[in-house]
Amino acid sequence: MAEELQAKLGSRYPSFVKPMTQSHVTGGFWLGLPLPFCRKHLPKRDEKLTLKDEQGVESESLYLALKNGLSAGWRGFAIQHNLVDGDCLVFELINRTMFKVYVIRQSSYYER
Repeated sequence: MAEELQAKLGSRYPSFVKPMTQSHVTGGFWLGLPLPFCRKHLPKRDEKLTLKDEQGVESESLYLALKNGLSAGWRGFAIQHNLVDGDCLVFELINRTMFKVYVIRQSSYYER
């Protein structure tokens, strides 16, 4: 379902699909991002990125360039959106430091 949504977004903005695992949504709250995407589209230094959900609510997260992932602030986003192991997110980079984030609930896989 996430890949279908990604295809519908088109190619105007770069995007990727990220399935959530337990380490992304509990305990460590670390979100590693795809290395090729980071190298091609994200800042080369640590920088705050904005995560904007489908309702337009914005959250800040710290992007760690050398580790290619989201750290500080990611935990708040995960908790605020009640993310669970098995959910899938589509990240669409709508400007240099802002992602629009679409959440596909794990429970929706069974509704098809």
